[in-house]
Amino acid sequence: MARAIWSGYINFGLVSVPVGLYSATQEHEIDFHQFQQGTSDRIRYKRVNERTGREVPYEKIVKGHDVGGGEYVIVEQDELDDIAPGKSRSLEIGTFVDLDEIDPLHFQKSYYLAPSDAENASSYALLRDALAKTNRAGIAKFVMRGKEYLATIRADGKVLVLETMYFADEIRDPDEELGDLPRKSGGGKQLSMAVDLIEAMSGEWKPAAYQDTYTERVKELVKSKHQGKEVVYSEEEPQATNPTDLVAALRASVEEARKSRSARSKSGKSTAKKSPAKKSPAKKSTAKSGQGRKKAA
Repeated sequence: MARAIWSGYINFGLVSVPVGLYSATQEHEIDFHQFQQGTSDRIRYKRVNERTGREVPYEKIVKGHDVGGGEYVIVEQDELDDIAPGKSRSLEIGTFVDLDEIDPLHFQKSYYLAPSDAENASSYALLRDALAKTNRAGIAKFVMRGKEYLATIRADGKVLVLETMYFADEIRDPDEELGDLPRKSGGGKQLSMAVDLIEAMSGEWKPAAYQDTYTERVKELVKSKHQGKEVVYSEEEPQATNPTDLVAALRASVEEARKSRSARSKSGKSTAKKSPAKKSPAKKSTAKSGQGRKKAA
C-alpha cells in the first residue's frame, strides 16, 4: 500500500474523520542528466555559500525573505511550524458548495483521501456517500509542507478526492495578461457551421483513448540512438486558416466528421453482429501497421 504524504483530520461541524492523503496521479517523465556539450562530463548543482565558495549541507540551510535594500529576515522551520500547529493536521471544511459551480481553472492537483484506521471507516463512508448524493464538495483549507492550500473534497465512486486549488488572487486576469481579446464573432452562417462541426465531432469522454505519444517518441529516440540508428519524423506545422476560406474549411470539416462518425457507427454494428470473425482482420491490420512503422523509420 502507498505511503501517506500527509495525515490529519477532516473536520466539519463537530465531526472529525482521521484520514491520510495520497497522490492520485503520476506524470510521464523521462529522466535526463545534464552534460557539457561534446563531452561526457556531468553537470551537477551544489548549494554553495556565495561568500566562501564552500558547499553547505542541506540541514544547515535556513530560509530568508528579502525585505528590500539588501536586507533579509531569516526564518527557522520551527518558527514556521509554530505559526499554525492545528492547521497542519486539520482539513477544516467551512462550507459545502455545488460541485458544478466550481470553475476548473481553480483546480491544481488531485489527491486521494483514505480513512486512517478501520475504526473510523464508517464516518469516512458517511461523508463520501452524503457528498455523492448531494453533488456537493467541501471547501477546506490546510497546511502541507509549509504552505497553506485551499482545497475541495468530493466523492468519486468509493473514494474521497481532494483537489488543491488556487486562491482567487492567484488566478490572473485575462484582460490584464492578454490585452484586447476578440469580442463576439460575426455569427450567422459561420457560427452555425462551427456549431455543426462541434456536434459532428462530439462523443463520449473516454480517457483511456488518449495516450502520451510525445513521451513514446522520446523513448523511441533514445532507444534508436543507443542502437546507432536514426529516427526522422516529418510533420507539417499547422497554418492559420485564411478568414476568406473559413466557410469552405468549416463545410469540408463537417462533411469529413460526419463521414468518420458514420464509418465508426457502421463498424460498430458489423463488429457486434459478426464477433467471431474479429480475429483475422486484426492480424492483417497489425502486420500493415508494423510495415508502416518500419518504412517510416
